[in-house]
Amino acid sequence: MKRLIALLITLFVALPAFADTVYKATGDLGLIVERATGSLVVIDRSEHAAIGHIEGPGDLSHASLVYSPDERFAYVFGRDGGLTKVDILTQQIVNRVIQSGNSIGGAISDDGKLVAVSNYEPGGVRVFDADTLELVADIPTGAKTIGLVDIPGRRFVFTMWDSGETWIADLSGDLKLTKLTGIGKNPYDGLVTPDGRTYITGLFGEDGMTAIDLWQDPPTPQHILPHYGKGEAKLPVYKMPHLEGWALAGDRFVLPAVGHHEVLWVDSRSLKEVGRTQTYGQPVFAVARPDGRYVWVNFAHPLNDRVQVIDTLTGKVVQEIATGPATLHMEFAPRGNEVWISVRDENKVKIYDTRSYELIGEIEAQSPSGIFFTARAHRTGL
Repeated sequence: MKRLIALLITLFVALPAFADTVYKATGDLGLIVERATGSLVVIDRSEHAAIGHIEGPGDLSHASLVYSPDERFAYVFGRDGGLTKVDILTQQIVNRVIQSGNSIGGAISDDGKLVAVSNYEPGGVRVFDADTLELVADIPTGAKTIGLVDIPGRRFVFTMWDSGETWIADLSGDLKLTKLTGIGKNPYDGLVTPDGRTYITGLFGEDGMTAIDLWQDPPTPQHILPHYGKGEAKLPVYKMPHLEGWALAGDRFVLPAVGHHEVLWVDSRSLKEVGRTQTYGQPVFAVARPDGRYVWVNFAHPLNDRVQVIDTLTGKVVQEIATGPATLHMEFAPRGNEVWISVRDENKVKIYDTRSYELIGEIEAQSPSGIFFTARAHRTGL
């Protein structure tokens, strides 16, 4: 009885402390990159609101980020070579290291224990402990390194601009490297399919792309889409599309056609072109609504003031929205009911209902570019 009374007294005394505690889940949160000021806006997706501001992540002129598995921490990759760990609940920088002179992106391992960064200067990939940001592995490549993605099995895949090689780094135990040659001339970006099976690189120095089936042992590069890309063609390319701008909709990819006012449809198995859709301008990003039913497309300068929506069944444009000058990035809510669009030259992120296409919210941000919801924590290759 005395023990019970003591326990009740303890709980009673502790109640005010529990009552004063404010809990916040992470599933509704996200970050907006303010490109010009090198800062981050913390957002609440359900409330359509900015709930905080984080200064100090460095040069974010070409920034990307990934999330820890619990969605609490973001790892921000800055153009100044900085790797910054951010706590989105406390809205503070936890740790920051300058790991190179110029970095171009990064990835987090499938177990959330390792963060890898790809570098232009001095080249190579550096891998860090996700908790402490201590260096775990330094992988020199002797070349500018791009297209870094995570794949299952605590592995990373990346490609070298100068040497035309793709490497697979296995960090499930002691570092093991698989080096694939003959990728092509000046690969400029890479992506991996959501199942982690197919890695595709775009080629700047020649037409076509290269696909690698990572399920095969050993993987073998395959040249695909020989008429796609900048290559030797003298095209007025205003902005090379990032390969993250590819969308997988059902059994087809839709990708921006470099230098042309159209998107290409590609069979996801045969990797052969099966159709084209004319668009308003040169596409930069073609982003599929999470269910794959529609694809939203934005465009390069000077026709970068709107988006178009394409029906994936018919391949036809079904909607056009004048979003505003310098429409840069799009991010869907995890279940596709709304899309957030950064409009840099209006200093706004605009939110649209994906069924009615109505504007349902706006958030002020200084020169916004990338929008990253925490749902990305549970997707391969992002």
